[in-house]
Amino acid sequence: MAALISCHHYSSLQFTTTHKLLKHKLQSKNINYASVRQFKPQCTSQNTPPSQPQNEQKNWRSSIKDCAISIALAVGLITGVPALGGAGEAMANAIDPALPDVSVLISGPPIKDPGALLRYALPIDNKAIREVQKPLEDITDSLKVAGVKALDSVERNVRQASRALKQGRTLIVGGLAKSKVDDGIELLNKLETGLDELQKIVEDRNRDAVAPKQKELLNYVGGVEEDMVDGFPYEVPEEYRNMPLLKGRATVDMKVKLKDNPNLNECVFRIVLDGYNAPVTAGNFVDLVERHFYDGMEIQRSDGFVVQTGDPEGPAEGFIDPSTEKTRTIPLEIMVNGEKAPFYGETLEELGLYKAQTKLPFNAFGTMAMAREEFENNSASSQVFWLLKESELTPSNANILDGRYAVFGYVTENEDFLADLKVGDVIESMQVVSGIDNLANPSYKIAG
Repeated sequence: MAALISCHHYSSLQFTTTHKLLKHKLQSKNINYASVRQFKPQCTSQNTPPSQPQNEQKNWRSSIKDCAISIALAVGLITGVPALGGAGEAMANAIDPALPDVSVLISGPPIKDPGALLRYALPIDNKAIREVQKPLEDITDSLKVAGVKALDSVERNVRQASRALKQGRTLIVGGLAKSKVDDGIELLNKLETGLDELQKIVEDRNRDAVAPKQKELLNYVGGVEEDMVDGFPYEVPEEYRNMPLLKGRATVDMKVKLKDNPNLNECVFRIVLDGYNAPVTAGNFVDLVERHFYDGMEIQRSDGFVVQTGDPEGPAEGFIDPSTEKTRTIPLEIMVNGEKAPFYGETLEELGLYKAQTKLPFNAFGTMAMAREEFENNSASSQVFWLLKESELTPSNANILDGRYAVFGYVTENEDFLADLKVGDVIESMQVVSGIDNLANPSYKIAG
């Protein structure tokens, strides 16, 4: 099986001067090629634009390394056995220790719903509300069963959530921020009423009405959890405090004009930006949206794997800050489960955190992240990309993009239409519809 895996997904991620595409930063020095030579991979680069002549030898060597790594990852996924190097070379060959961890990371079912990922990413620690949330989230899996038999599982989910709410209500109310108690209690009352309504839907065997009601109830849960956040939970490093920061969450609507789809003339994508886990990255994006930087910009890449834009016209590859007349760059910013603040400037590989799982993973269709230069972690500026699908190299909970690129939000509405976007489709507008009050350093904002 591993012998049949192609390397073209890595090829499609390379970043060229002409197209300024997304790149991987692969720490793959001193690879033991003998361990993978038996597979004899056939590598193609059909999705990669021609390279600069002076970089041909470098790109050829990099391609060989990429292929070796892709096969090793495949072996790790199938067997859980490391295929590269030895344990004593962990520092020299940063990818080696990651391979046996891959099988650990994918041992549980991944969360692929962007709304659920955002709810679980909130900086709260309240077991009682999570015990209400989980059975409601599990309704999605219950509905995968054919016919009305699914409703038996849904009924168990509803009863479990109702019982958890009744037993844990005092602890939930006690976890609300003082300034948000009234709103939180109102949402809990709506949630309690909604659970009774969902129970009636199940009893009436109305399967089609379950999912809309589930979404409504989870919105209430998410609102309660947001009401538990009392201020911004940590200090951003001093060197980044003078940048635009999103200290909370914001919602952006992106309106795209499609040129070649007669059935869908335009589409509005709703994007939720998470400044709790990526305040510098999300703040930079909100600032650019407020400046109308993306308005009228074309989609510059759409290859079935990612959609990408953000390269301005002219020689610059990122946003030129008028206050400095230089390209604004932001650091790589990654929040890890169990940590109180993000890591800056280093990939998780470089930090040696091979088992770490990111708070904002590349699990969901429509995951939004910053592109950057291959060998410079702190080089992101304005180019953004949205993940479209998984491949053999990017399985959920074991995604090789996790920990290498800064995720800062998810498309939560119309995400499936991202796959319809083509190069040349135009972003008519991006507009912040909520959360702009969370943007620190308003001097960056330009009126109009």
